[in-house]
Amino acid sequence: MAENEIHVQDIGTILKTTVKNGTSVVDISSATTKSIILGKPDNTSSTKDGTFTTDGTDGQLQYTTITDDLDQIGWWKIQAHVVSSSGSWKSDIGNFEVHRNI
Repeated sequence: MAENEIHVQDIGTILKTTVKNGTSVVDISSATTKSIILGKPDNTSSTKDGTFTTDGTDGQLQYTTITDDLDQIGWWKIQAHVVSSSGSWKSDIGNFEVHRNI
């Protein structure tokens, strides 16, 4: 496992994102839908089932990559989407780089 890089076709990499309102973390513990949207370098995207990093009070969702998730080299985007009885929200869009292998 690489210490500081994500590589194409990595399996088991944990991708995390946080839902905030301004600078304040949003308690998403009551969310009935918890999704992670991954935007690929070719501008396509896929939606994955997210899980709480802890109990959702910290606003964090995560997704652990499986075979063929990280199938492109370059800059990716990540965004959380949560739905609860009080509304539907998306997080800010984050970025991460997927590196080539030798």
